[in-house]
Amino acid sequence: MDTSAVSKESAQIAASAERKRAGLLAMAGCAILWSMGGLFIKLIDWQPFAIAGARSAIAALFLFLWIRKPKFTFSLLQTSSALAYAATMLLFVFANKHTTAANAILLQYGAPVYVALLGSYMLKEVPKLEEWLALLAICVGMVLFFMDSLAAGHLLGDTVAVISGFAFALNIVLMRKQKDADPLSSMLLGHIFAAMIAGIISLFLAPPVISPRSLAAISALGVVQIGLAAVLFSYGIKRVTALQGVLTAVIEPIFNPVWVFLVTGEIPGGKSILGGLVIISAVLISSVISIRKAGKGAS
Repeated sequence: MDTSAVSKESAQIAASAERKRAGLLAMAGCAILWSMGGLFIKLIDWQPFAIAGARSAIAALFLFLWIRKPKFTFSLLQTSSALAYAATMLLFVFANKHTTAANAILLQYGAPVYVALLGSYMLKEVPKLEEWLALLAICVGMVLFFMDSLAAGHLLGDTVAVISGFAFALNIVLMRKQKDADPLSSMLLGHIFAAMIAGIISLFLAPPVISPRSLAAISALGVVQIGLAAVLFSYGIKRVTALQGVLTAVIEPIFNPVWVFLVTGEIPGGKSILGGLVIISAVLISSVISIRKAGKGAS
């Protein structure tokens, strides 16, 4: 028996396991950082476009310093993807200011299923049965949310949160259509667009009141919640399986309202909680089934 070959194989297995472990930690860290967005947004007493613009400006600077040489092609696909990402950033902040943090993130969380359905039209990928069923379940979850929002006066915020989810899904599909796409560069361009759009709109709205708390929160949003999270995501997504990526992504919608509750005491309505559970379950189950089917097809 060749002991050197056995030792080499053992070393390769150990290196692969370490690579996956590092990837999972990075993805989990990214999801936790993303989940803090609702909290920081609630802590800043500015109009939403001032928050979104400042957050994206800081995030753009952070990503530019990290990437150093971004790949801007300004092709129709890259520009469209960046604009869709910018819309996601702007709409999500607006939704957080007009509904609960739980509603904003959970109504956006249907994005993976929207990706599958948009992909059927834009990427010619046939939607699977579980994806259609998940969309039906998401619609049920949305009805529960809107039953609460009508009573609590959150209809505008909840509607914008849903649109934010579609914008995020469109960004993902457009990113996939690009050949040799550089996700970080596209995200950087998206933040530049978001900062520019929000800055122009903010010229016609109330100026932000600067305070130590608002400066600390907006800095955390740009550097930690967006910038550092993007770096962890780009590192981790290359080192985990699709199923592991889906499972760790569930951390964000679960923890987002928890942080807000612990600091501000904000509690979503009972129907919203039930609707959120329906949406998370639908996306999770659909994703797991699709990934397992793909794995069996490849074997």
